Amino acid sequence: MLGEIEFDEWQCIAELIDNAFDDFTEIHRSGTPWAGGFRVSVELPDSPRGQLVITDTGRGMTYGRLERAVRAGWSGNDMHDKLGLFGMGFNVSTARLGKRTRVLTTRQGDAEWIGVEIDLDRVGDDFEAEDITEPKADLNEHGTRIVISRLHPTRARWLQKNGSALRNTLGQVYSWMFLNRPFELWVGGFQVKPVRHCRWGDDRSVLYNNKERIPAYIAIDQKLENGLACGDCGQWQLTDRDACEDCGSDRLTVRERRVHGWLGIQRYMHKHDYGIDFLRNGRKILRWDKQLFTWRNPDGAVGNEEPEYPVDLAHQGGRIIGEIHLDHVPVTYQKDAFEYGDRSWRSAVEIVRGVAPLLPQRATNLEYEENTSPLALLFKGYRRNDAGLRYLVPGDGRKPIHEDTRRWGHEFHRGNPDYQTDERWWQAVEDHEATKSRGQNAKVAVATPGKPDEVAVMEALGFVETEVHGPSSRATGPGEVNPDAQVRRKETRQERVTRYTENSTTYPALSRSFGHPRVGFVEVEARRVTVGGLTDEKLHPTPVLLDQLGGNALVAFLDLDHPIFQKFGVDPSDLLLAEIAVLLKVQTNSEWSHSELIAAIRAESLPASALDAEMISAEAKELLAEVRRRMASELDRVGEPGKAFQFLSPDELTHTEHTMIANGKVTNTTDLGASGEFLLHVPALFLVHLVESLPSLFMDNHVFQGVYEGVASASARRLSLARTVGYLSDVATQATYAGANLPDQLLRTRLSIRLLADDLAEEK
Repeated sequence: MLGEIEFDEWQCIAELIDNAFDDFTEIHRSGTPWAGGFRVSVELPDSPRGQLVITDTGRGMTYGRLERAVRAGWSGNDMHDKLGLFGMGFNVSTARLGKRTRVLTTRQGDAEWIGVEIDLDRVGDDFEAEDITEPKADLNEHGTRIVISRLHPTRARWLQKNGSALRNTLGQVYSWMFLNRPFELWVGGFQVKPVRHCRWGDDRSVLYNNKERIPAYIAIDQKLENGLACGDCGQWQLTDRDACEDCGSDRLTVRERRVHGWLGIQRYMHKHDYGIDFLRNGRKILRWDKQLFTWRNPDGAVGNEEPEYPVDLAHQGGRIIGEIHLDHVPVTYQKDAFEYGDRSWRSAVEIVRGVAPLLPQRATNLEYEENTSPLALLFKGYRRNDAGLRYLVPGDGRKPIHEDTRRWGHEFHRGNPDYQTDERWWQAVEDHEATKSRGQNAKVAVATPGKPDEVAVMEALGFVETEVHGPSSRATGPGEVNPDAQVRRKETRQERVTRYTENSTTYPALSRSFGHPRVGFVEVEARRVTVGGLTDEKLHPTPVLLDQLGGNALVAFLDLDHPIFQKFGVDPSDLLLAEIAVLLKVQTNSEWSHSELIAAIRAESLPASALDAEMISAEAKELLAEVRRRMASELDRVGEPGKAFQFLSPDELTHTEHTMIANGKVTNTTDLGASGEFLLHVPALFLVHLVESLPSLFMDNHVFQGVYEGVASASARRLSLARTVGYLSDVATQATYAGANLPDQLLRTRLSIRLLADDLAEEK
């Protein structure tokens, strides 16, 4: 029966590791020097008929302790200070894995190993197990060894084939211990490394509403009033009791209750790997937990839950993360959840996320005070994912580069030293702002062109000054040759490359591995030149220049001010792929044509650039959800929901009612116009009609940045409104008709999504 209790393979092994780590923790806290170190080794089976061996370098057990430790239902551990429960946990785990378990233990100075063999096929009605002993080669040996054989075939195969996955899971579960205590865990001959969080540094922050600085890392340490806990069953008691109200035990002790840890922002977004880790006594009970991102209305019906994060482009995932220690909160016997009905858990949730909704407008509508909890603060500062400093999101000057930052995160977890700090991510944020600023300045320059900079032109042609010209240098007239030019010399290639490097910044969107399995790969560091242009070997201006380094590494310099980009709108990746294709074709003597090679490299190295109708539709729907919410909030703010409601046609009203009922928002028609909530359910294209009909409510930084009332000219108003409505119409159309689209239509929609997101006003 014990073997039928649901425990995953990793949970079974973790249960046995817990007991060793409990022993290590006691030794470590005592400050006693410990020969042999704190090491647990897990030997995985090499075949379905193999055995699983778990060895530790702990203190070992006496015969009496061993006898109690393997007794089913017995727990000699304090339920508040320890990880393992021994007894029941030991028997469940070993029975789940195999039919026969041998436990051998010895203390320093003991003459032999003592132990017990539990054979589930031989245990009789008396539940007695056979004592065993083994000789000991060295009296200084100490620790415990557990050998499980006659393994369950399915679990044996899993352990045999999934050593890497097991190490990764255990590296997450015990990461805090590995980082804060000198404990080692080896699985299948490899040391388990802690799986660390890839978060922004302590000094990073954003400026909210141009006045409030919100850090990307928030430490939490709140002590609650000490409580009275039972030493037998672990239940917390009222402070005036003499005996446990659950089990009657008089072993009641005063214990500390404390919620501590941190919340922060991950450097990249992920669909699954975000959320809060909750720990008890150093072991993670919940990993990537997202339940605090949902608000449960205490006054609503059962199941009345409102997801609040992520809401902006949710298909990209989230990035709020954290580690919260709850040593005083009881857990389930499987150690995969806390006792959510316990008041200690509810108090911890209130400390971390507060009681009010995270969404400010929802909190206001429900008459809650502002939520100032740590989670609400991070939500306020980082809920959107627009590129740049405002939300601390890397970009390429036009849009976020989520695929690239996820790739960098993978390098972080692989241990690549170039990705351990957040500098690469920070540089991409700064480069995005600089590129965006240059683009804005270029728009002004187009309207007011100036004469060319002579020095910049000479540099672009490959000439540099070799001496400083004083006041005696005379200017040349038309047709004359300046004698000073005769002392100038031509740059070497290396000098030119050095100058390009010094006057360029990293271009993250194209810094990656490029290639294809048939022709190999090159590691490219893309850099955008910021001063002057690029020239090739013959000093001809070029938009892209490759500089090959050692091995398969190269630097790609990009002149994004070149006419091919500014005048013809070519994407930089197109020309970079062309250059790389030529290089790889020559190196490998490939029979592929250039166009075949370019197509193959793009598909292999830039998969995110594909025009995926499903992905673009998801982006359109999620951006539209944000627009709906903002427009509804604006209607409520100015008290005009009824005015907007009257623009609904009968068909649109029917659609709205059906959508609300399908989403569980059952209401009658007469109530719809009382608040702006109906906008969350109207047909997407109705939003376009509403902005056209009531532009003064939504333009001028109310919902969209576009000016309207701020200009006197009627034609200028129409132009500004048409631009915003055009973007919104494209997005609404894609969200409504998500069928097959032509590439040009998808490209247009993708651009409109980007431009409409940029046009959203700063949220107040």
